[in-house]
Amino acid sequence: MTAQHNLLDPGEEGGGASPPVIGVTEDGTVRIPGDLPILPMRGNVVFPGTVVPLTVRRPSSIRLLDESLTHNKIIGLLTQREGQNENPEPRDLYPVGVAARVVKLLRQPEGTVLIFVQALQRFRLGRVLLTQPFIRAEIEVVVSHAPPEEDKEVQAGEKNLRESASRLIDLTPDMPDEAKNLLQRIGTLEQLVDFLAGNLSLAVQQKQDLLEELDVVKRMRAVQLVVSSQLEIAELQQRLREDVQSQFSERQRQAYLREQIRAIQRELGEDEEGSDHQVEELRQRLDDAKPPPEVREHAERELKRLGYMAPGSAEFSVIISYLETLVELPWVRTSEDKLDLDEARRVLDRDHYDLEKIKRRLIEYLAVRKLNPHGRGPILCFIGPPGVGKTSLGQSIADALGRKFSRVSLGGIRDEAEIRGHRRTYIGSMPGRIIQELRRAGTRNPVIMLDEVDKLGADFRGDPASALLEVLDPRQNHSFVDRYLDVPFDLSQVIFIATANYVEGIPAPLLDRMETIRLPGYTEREKLEISRRYIVARQLEENGLKPEHCVWEDPALSKIINDYTREAGVRELERQIGSVCRAVAARVARGETSHVTVTPSFVQEVLGPPFYIRETRLKTNNPGVVTGLAYTPFGGEVLYIEAAKFPGKGQVHLTGQIGNVMKESVEAALSLLRTRARELSIRDEAFRDSDLHVHVPAGAVPKDGPSAGIAMFTALASLFTNTPVRSDVAMTGEITLRGLVLPIGGLKEKSLAALRAGIETVIIPKLNEKDLYDMPDEVMRSIHFVPVEDVDRVLTAALEPSEHTESVEAKERFEAELA
Repeated sequence: MTAQHNLLDPGEEGGGASPPVIGVTEDGTVRIPGDLPILPMRGNVVFPGTVVPLTVRRPSSIRLLDESLTHNKIIGLLTQREGQNENPEPRDLYPVGVAARVVKLLRQPEGTVLIFVQALQRFRLGRVLLTQPFIRAEIEVVVSHAPPEEDKEVQAGEKNLRESASRLIDLTPDMPDEAKNLLQRIGTLEQLVDFLAGNLSLAVQQKQDLLEELDVVKRMRAVQLVVSSQLEIAELQQRLREDVQSQFSERQRQAYLREQIRAIQRELGEDEEGSDHQVEELRQRLDDAKPPPEVREHAERELKRLGYMAPGSAEFSVIISYLETLVELPWVRTSEDKLDLDEARRVLDRDHYDLEKIKRRLIEYLAVRKLNPHGRGPILCFIGPPGVGKTSLGQSIADALGRKFSRVSLGGIRDEAEIRGHRRTYIGSMPGRIIQELRRAGTRNPVIMLDEVDKLGADFRGDPASALLEVLDPRQNHSFVDRYLDVPFDLSQVIFIATANYVEGIPAPLLDRMETIRLPGYTEREKLEISRRYIVARQLEENGLKPEHCVWEDPALSKIINDYTREAGVRELERQIGSVCRAVAARVARGETSHVTVTPSFVQEVLGPPFYIRETRLKTNNPGVVTGLAYTPFGGEVLYIEAAKFPGKGQVHLTGQIGNVMKESVEAALSLLRTRARELSIRDEAFRDSDLHVHVPAGAVPKDGPSAGIAMFTALASLFTNTPVRSDVAMTGEITLRGLVLPIGGLKEKSLAALRAGIETVIIPKLNEKDLYDMPDEVMRSIHFVPVEDVDRVLTAALEPSEHTESVEAKERFEAELA
């Protein structure tokens, strides 16, 4: 019995709705036209109730489909008497065939057409109407003679036929599982006989005889004879297989099966010698990789499986890819560490300017590695704005140690499988990013930089941050199991270094496993030095210029820093310097000049008008306007807070895309101001009869954070007391309803922003005095820091002295009036 046809349940119509030209009778049967285009078939007989695929190659048959199917989806199928005849005439066809409906048509790239037809009813060929370009003839639908349903002998024959066919299906190795279920669902005897006749291994003439037999009982008996004969042969083969199998030893059985596989591969034209060579090559590479015993045992099992598979199978290529990953991993290959601390310091100084505290910590880290090579050192995490050199620091550590360097970008990753790998049950599965980088590095102890750990996501596919916990835990990662590998790999020798722009974006459990090292933004002087020492030379080389072609003046670099960049790092600075170098390269290449001195005017000529107008100190000091400081993932920023009041009913309006935290700061500041209204000589009517509007430019940029409390309070106090705030003062700090000033974060970055804006005095919380220890010398020389504990000291330091004196006198007059 064969499974050569894709069958629908004969009890169902299948194939979609009928075209309107076909017509359906009242009892649901399809009306067959009186004449049909005839499609000759070679070596195939189709029975009613089946759906079969047919490949159409002859031009005449393709033309038949193109011209007929647009009007009628029903065609006639007749089998050729001789399969070798390429242009059969009507006399070369058997007289009985089936009318079939075309349910699907697919055009193949090689010019052939694949159609799926549903056989409907038998017909007998009548008068031929056309022979060119294809055969068209009248037909006569013939109906089978079914026996009475109450005939006991027929019922017994049908039951016997079903049982024999079911047993034959069980003994047929390649029969699909659904064949037996389909057999049980067949309703009538005629459908059962046609289904079996179409699927039995019979010669074309035998099948044609069954098709032409209209007596269902005779047809049933003929099919029963064939089924019984094939069932007897199948049972005999089964007994022979069982006898032979019991006599073979396990090794003989394997050899026999392998020989059978080779014979099948030779018949299919597959190169079994090439696959054997590939397996042996993988086994040799596995020996060279020297994996642990449990990994070796697992790989050997996979190699044995390859011996039983055909090279053309999908599973064969999957196992080959898996084994290639295993043999390419550095199970024992390592880089020899160069733990020369003086050389390490030289490399750090070569690649980075200043950063003394960070360099000292890195040297300490390397010193511990030197004294305890197998110790579990901390996972370092560099936190700072973009462009401050976090990634290049990791590269410098790898250079100092003599190790390979790999970088894994984690920004935007939401799938846990990116870390732990995909299971091999999925199509296109692959190892996780960590194993892939180890495979590329070729050593088991590289320096791997996990970039942008603060931008990890999480959704229904899992939480990559949780997967990283195992990777970064020194007590667990010695047996890290990637889902694709499904065997443990030792990550304890890998030096992991993470980077982030914003510490608040790092999940708390992940942050707990890392030691954070902050890299704040650079001052103008530091940017100038970095430009001199590194950026200019690098851009001259990248643009094909020699030092004698282009000489940079310091004022030109300062102009780019101040007028064409607005960043905490130096990434945009390098791009702008590169733009100027390209302009110089164009002039040198055209022969216009051989030497250019880059001056501020030349910079403006090349780059155009300044890109940025620096947020500088306020030019005027109107009441209600305060300079605040903000900390963003891109460094510190100057933030202006404006407050205005006008007649109203005590409502408060907030604009400038203020976040919820800043809104609460405004509410707390207003409540605190009302509690201190008498001390500041503010009448209660001022709050009740005025509407208040607080705005934070720029309005298109979202803003939020907990450090704007004292700025909001000072702006409101200045507004209601009509006392201007000093234009050279900026402030940062949160407040409580008792008037205390609470500490904040990011003071260094905020101080650098104040320095860039020309601020001379910065009011900070008293509890942040400890952060001044790490403040750059340039900032300490240029800015006067005023630590405060409560809002009274804030007003004393921020309000204009003369106006503040007048407010004190007004307060005394107010108290006198109350008395």
